[in-house]
Amino acid sequence: MRGARSGAYGERRAGARTGRRRALLYMAAYALRFLAVAAIITVAVFVCEAAVSAFGAHTGAVAAVMLVAVVFLSLALTVSELLLRKFTVERPVARIAEMAHRIAAGDFSVRADVTNAYGNYNEYDCILLDLERAAAELDQAEKMRIDFVSNVSHELKTPLAVICSYAQALEKPGLSEQARAEYLKVLRETAERLAALVHNVLRLNRLEHRKLGEERGEVRLHEQIAQCILQFEDAIEAKGLELICDLDDVTIVSDAGCLELVWNNLLSNAVKFTDAGSISVTLKMRDSRAVVTVSDTGCGMSAETGAHIFEQFYQGDTSHAGEGNGLGLALVKKVIAVLGGEIGAESEEGKGSTFRVTLPMQS
Repeated sequence: MRGARSGAYGERRAGARTGRRRALLYMAAYALRFLAVAAIITVAVFVCEAAVSAFGAHTGAVAAVMLVAVVFLSLALTVSELLLRKFTVERPVARIAEMAHRIAAGDFSVRADVTNAYGNYNEYDCILLDLERAAAELDQAEKMRIDFVSNVSHELKTPLAVICSYAQALEKPGLSEQARAEYLKVLRETAERLAALVHNVLRLNRLEHRKLGEERGEVRLHEQIAQCILQFEDAIEAKGLELICDLDDVTIVSDAGCLELVWNNLLSNAVKFTDAGSISVTLKMRDSRAVVTVSDTGCGMSAETGAHIFEQFYQGDTSHAGEGNGLGLALVKKVIAVLGGEIGAESEEGKGSTFRVTLPMQS
């Protein structure tokens, strides 16, 4: 959406006058001012000669006539300059000020009131277009903020309700040790989910403000991915899954911490949604870019689910809702965007999924 808006904006912004054309217009304006001043002086000289011819030696009368002529001509020039300034400067600035005031007041529906036709935009029109773009971005950000707060609030309610419920149950007298242990286990797991949610929300916030991806250095991708796979080795063996790895030696310049978050999320999803079969991880170089694929033979996704998997808090498979909070792939998408890469997913319901990450050699 942002790319489409930027493209449309760029097309409209391209309607501004070229630098050479603007320079010619400025030269013409200064030439007109020069001619106006020259005309005043010329008229003053002619008036002086006419006054001398008419009044002869009466220098006082000549001076009075010259004074009236100079004052009239100067007044005419001043009025013309004021009118020119009003229509060429003050009115456009007033439109800009009004638009900026409305944006500051929270009205993001403002639109640029340009006075010139496409191809003849001046600097004021370009400023108005800049403000319109800023308002559109702020409007989108505000909608995303409201949706995000609403989703976070909803996600917090469930674990908090569970914690309150089981905490109250623990206060009941005569509770058996077995029941107490079960309640405490539920409390611990719910608290861990809540902590993970808060942690991911903070990560998303940092990504929104581009605070991740700043510590870049050489990353030996094959070694990093292998280390991440080892963390899931016990879970893969517990499910009896086959692990297939094909990792070429690839070194890129990127943020190791951000990339580790990506691999952990993709591998975690592969293990979580695969109950039988295999998980495959490959790393190859294609067209001077590193390409990582994580495939599984799990439950897969429908086309409808696949269209929303990178959205915040979206969980297509509700049977696994208790194992996550719907932020993992949203984090992955934002991290990849910050690092200048791309991510795509291919899936077929009942047959598994494949996630493909493409990274530049230097982000």
